[in-house]
Formats: sequence, C-alpha cells, structure tokens
Amino acid sequence: MSHDDAAAEVPRLTAVLVAANTAYHTLDAPEISDAEYDAKKRRLAAIEARFPDLARPDSPTQKVGGALAEGFGKVVHEVRMMSLENGFSEDDILDFDTRVRSYLGLSATAPLPFTAEPKIDGLSLSLRYENGILVQAATRGDGEVGENVTENARTIAEIPQRIEGAPAILEVRGEVYMAHSDFEALNARQAERGEKPFANPRNAAAGSLRQLDPKVTARRVLRYFAYAWGALSEPLADTQFGVMERFRAFGFKVNPLTVLCDGPAEMLAQYRRIEEQRATLGYDIDGVVYKVNDLALQRRLGFRATTPRWALAHKFPAQTAWTRLEKIEIQVGRTGALSPVARLTPVTVGGVVVSNATLHNEDYIAGRDSRGEEIRGGKDVREGDWVQVYRAGDVIPKVADVDLSRRDAASVPFEFPHTCPECGSDAIREPGDSVRRCTGGLICPAQAVEKLKHFVSRAAFDIEGLGAKQIEAFYRDGWIREPADIFRLEERYGSGLRQLKNRDGWGDKSAQNLFRAIEERRRIPLERLIFALGIRHVGESGAALLAQHYVSWQAFEAAMTSARIGEGEGWTDLLSIDGVGEVFATSVVSTFHQGAERASIDRIVAELTIEDAVPHATESPIAGLTVVFTGTLEKMTRHEAKARAEALGAKVAGSVSAKTDLLVAGPGAGSKATKAADLGIRVIDEDGWLALVNGA
Repeated sequence: MSHDDAAAEVPRLTAVLVAANTAYHTLDAPEISDAEYDAKKRRLAAIEARFPDLARPDSPTQKVGGALAEGFGKVVHEVRMMSLENGFSEDDILDFDTRVRSYLGLSATAPLPFTAEPKIDGLSLSLRYENGILVQAATRGDGEVGENVTENARTIAEIPQRIEGAPAILEVRGEVYMAHSDFEALNARQAERGEKPFANPRNAAAGSLRQLDPKVTARRVLRYFAYAWGALSEPLADTQFGVMERFRAFGFKVNPLTVLCDGPAEMLAQYRRIEEQRATLGYDIDGVVYKVNDLALQRRLGFRATTPRWALAHKFPAQTAWTRLEKIEIQVGRTGALSPVARLTPVTVGGVVVSNATLHNEDYIAGRDSRGEEIRGGKDVREGDWVQVYRAGDVIPKVADVDLSRRDAASVPFEFPHTCPECGSDAIREPGDSVRRCTGGLICPAQAVEKLKHFVSRAAFDIEGLGAKQIEAFYRDGWIREPADIFRLEERYGSGLRQLKNRDGWGDKSAQNLFRAIEERRRIPLERLIFALGIRHVGESGAALLAQHYVSWQAFEAAMTSARIGEGEGWTDLLSIDGVGEVFATSVVSTFHQGAERASIDRIVAELTIEDAVPHATESPIAGLTVVFTGTLEKMTRHEAKARAEALGAKVAGSVSAKTDLLVAGPGAGSKATKAADLGIRVIDEDGWLALVNGA
C-alpha cells in the first residue's frame, strides 16, 4: 500500500467505525457485524502503525464506547472504563504473551500466569458501593462519562443491594446480559402485544437496562456477571483470580468457566473448551478474555489510549449465510461521503434476521479500483446476485462472497452515481481517495442536517432540549440552516406570529427553557468549539490538541488563516503538534480557506464568548514539556518511561527538534544527543529523569 492509498483509506474506515460505535453503544441498534467492525478496526490500526503521520488523535482506534442516550443523568467514572484489544488467531495470542513479556522485561520461560474467562455479549455496568450499600450504577458510555441507571440496576436480582466485608469504596464492574430462555419469553410477550421483537439478547439486555421507567426493566429478567473493578478505597487481593474470589464472597456471580492458565498453551486449550460449550451455555458469548493474573504486573503494564496492555479478547469466528441482494442504495453522510448499502432478502444468520449490509465504496462493488486493477476483498457485486453474508452477533453483516454461477445472464454492473442523490450536486473522488463525496456542502440536506446534529452533540455544544429530532424539524421548516441560526432562534421566533411556543409539541415553558439553554452555551471552551465545527478528521482528541497548542481562538484563527498547505511557518508549526499528521493538518487549513465555510464559522464565532484552553497538569515539573527518550534505559522499559511522562502532562516525541525541551539519554545515545547539544536542549540521564519525576 502506498502512502496516498493509505491516506485515502483512513477517513473511509474512520467514518464507518464512528457510525458503528454510535449505533452499537448509543442506539442499541448495531449496523455492522462484530467481525466486520473488528476487521476494519484492525486494518485502520495496521495502516496507522505503518504510516504514523496518518494516525489521528480522534481515531476510533483511540476511543471506546459511544455517546450517551438522551434521558439519563450523567455519571463521571472515577476510574475510566476501558475497552479490550482483540485477537483472532493463535498467533495473536502468542504475540500478546510475547508483547507482555517484552514490556516487562521477562524471559520466555519466566512464570506469567493469566486468567481466562468467557467474554459475555451484553452491556457493561459499573456498580458503586459505599460502606457496603449500592449507591450508584452507571453504563460505560464513552468510558469517561456513563448513564445513571441506578434505579434500573436495583431491579436485577443478581446485583446485591448490600454486601458485607467490602471496602468503604468499592466499584464492581461486569456485564448485564439476558439468558436465551428469558429472551425467548420476552419476544413471545412482544409478539402477543403486537410489538417489534428484539433482534438478539444483547440488544434486549441493553434496551431493558436503559428504560426510563424502572418498572419496565423490572418486568424483564436481566442477569449480571462481575469480572472487574473501578475505584477502591483499599485493595481486594494481589491477583485477578483473587479478586474474583472476593467477588464471589460478596455475593456476585462470577463466571464458573473462569480459570487460571500457565501460558498461551493453556489459554488456547481453555478457549477451545469454552468454544465447544458455547451453544449450551444458555447465554451469548463472543470470545474469551485473557488477563495477566498478577495485579502488580497489571499496574506496571498500564494502559494505552483505550485498552489495557495486560488483557486481550480472543474473539470467535463469524457465522455465514447466503441470500439475494435485492437492491443497492446510496446514503450520504455528514462529510458528504456516498456510502452504498445492500438491501437483502431477509435471512437468519446465527439466530438473528438480517436484511442490510455495507458495501464500503464503489471500488468494492466493482471489484476494481479507479485504475481498473483488482482490489483485495473487492467483489463484482450486482443487484439480483446471491451473496454470502456473515455476522457475529449484530444486525447488519458483511458481504463475504458472490455466487457467480447463480447470476442472471441479463445482469449488468452497478453504476455508481456521480451526482448526489440528496441534492443533485456533483459527487467527485479526489486523487487517491476511495470514497466519492458530494460537493454540495451546506446546500446538501444530508450534510447540513448532520453537521448541525454534530454541532449540538454532547461533546460539542450539548444544548439541552435541542437534539437530533429538533434539529431535523427546525431545518425542514427553514428555522435553522447553519450553526449561527441557533443563537438567533429567540430573536427570530421568540415573538411575532411565528413563535416557537406555538409549534406542535412546544409550549411557553419549553420554548423559554430552550432559549435559556441556548443562551447558556454562548460561553464555550475552545476545544469544544473546534470539535463542534465538524472539520473532517478533527475529533474530540484532535480538537483538544489544537486548543492546548494555540490556547485562544484568536491565536488559532490567525494561525489557520495565515497557514498554507505544505509550506511556511504556520504549516510547520501545525505539524509540530504531537499527534497531528498531514491529512489532519490539510483538513483544518483547508476549512479556513474555503469561502462559504469560513463565512459560516465567522458568523457563529460572532455569537460566542470563547474560553481559552487550560494547560494540563500544571503542577508537574514536566507538564507542557516536549520530552524525547534515546539510548538504552536500564531501570525501566521505554514503554513505562513514556507512559509516566504522559501521565505527568508531558508530550513525548520520537525525534529531536527545536520544539524539544528535554532529552533523556541512556547509554548508546547517538545522533539525537548530538542534535540536542547543537540546539542547546537540556540533556539528562536516566537517574536524573527518575529524580525529576519520582517526586511528582
């Protein structure tokens, strides 16, 4: 793969994964299969590893979970709820063991026990106990903020309301799930009432736990397995397995198939035993989770952006079925991407009826790229074809194969549209891009509405009472066409003949509440505004990076206005930000040099008071410094040193430049030490580094 090909594929993969996260975690309505999601995430991670400059701070490989559902209170997790890295083959498990040993500096023969337990296909739930009493239950949410479902959790019989012998503060984490027998009974009741049945037990469990009325939750039988913990006032044990034993003593259910394994061979043997029992367990699992047993080693290993280094989920393979592809439809996303979707004759795959599949892009459908060369994984897919689809627990599968022997002789290749089906504007492909995009921008209803929804989303302006449905209605009626219109809503529709309070579903009180909520958002932190603008490739993490670097809107705006793509001091300064690559930078600079979009930004900024960014970890002696490590570190691994530096608010770079503040040089330091000396950069050895940070 060339760099240009990679740069074209990253945004496509990112868009699909972001949409999938929202559908799965927020809407409880998965749109792609587990297997497809995992495959796309692995491919994106592989591209980012090969081309680090394309690794965006807001990449789905750096995120966990999704946005919160409306209607629930928010709970900030004292200890972040992480996701798990996935493995799919025996080699992946061997690599996991090797990576852990390498990070810890352990030999291949040193003892390193792991626990192995079934991976429950349900909904993550954190339970907080204070002095033995259940005081709060929260979903994972985006890992940092979850939904408060305390009253619903109290209706689950397998969750103790009071426990004996627990620490003063104890957060137990586990999975809420629904047994197959309870799922079948629930769907039978749904059918009796003429209501839509649930697609699978996972959706049923998630939907039941997230009912606004706890009485509805109480009528549905939910269960709970405990397997992890969050905040603790005192340790529970020295090992993972020991903590599970404490959970049992507290009255929690711990999966009986959880065992201790001495290395990869025993881990894989337990995986096969669990896989053989999968169909008879009475509940859904989608793999086996391995964890380093020694908690002291877990602490040394620490975490990546979204996953612990000491755990791995070994996923089961997908399931398949054949069906007819009835029609190929084109959907337009927020960025203007034209995404093809296969409408299938409904088919049951692994016990779930599926009727839709993603087809990625026009090259995948044609089976060839824009140069006419065959592409890996691409198919000559046509309407009317018999296609093989697979899933691993979700609703929308992936098209895995086409049966050419059953193709109608009159079949013709699918012609991908070159105009937008929403607005009629030209839909073009940039050189090297695999995605065709509408050029209509804000005149395209699909893009404009989605951009407005993004603008008011939780991580952006988060205006209470102005959600996706209200945005759609206001846009449809011409009340809101661009973000600035939101802050003029009261001026335009607070009095006169057309008033908000006179709309269906609104009244004087609800209208005043909305106007007040909008007014409260006129003051906004810089990073939230940057994220809200919906600049392609700029997610929450990327917006935070820009805000931390430029501090004020005035500085950021001036820098982007003066910057030129590929040249000049402004461009060089933007690329100097750790985590900002050329694709990310090009997107940001381009936005500020497009007339219509820039005018829209200027109009919204004129309505706001923008708060400067607050520097991170200001009390640390290395907070805000850019640190480079070189040579051999003898008292810690390079991974541990990097993690420690970042935890104290420093930026860790891979090369020395004029932006470098500190070089930590171990034995064998070469050209980096020479360059640092030439630039007058402070250089210390490993002992000096430890003395500097150990007191922090």
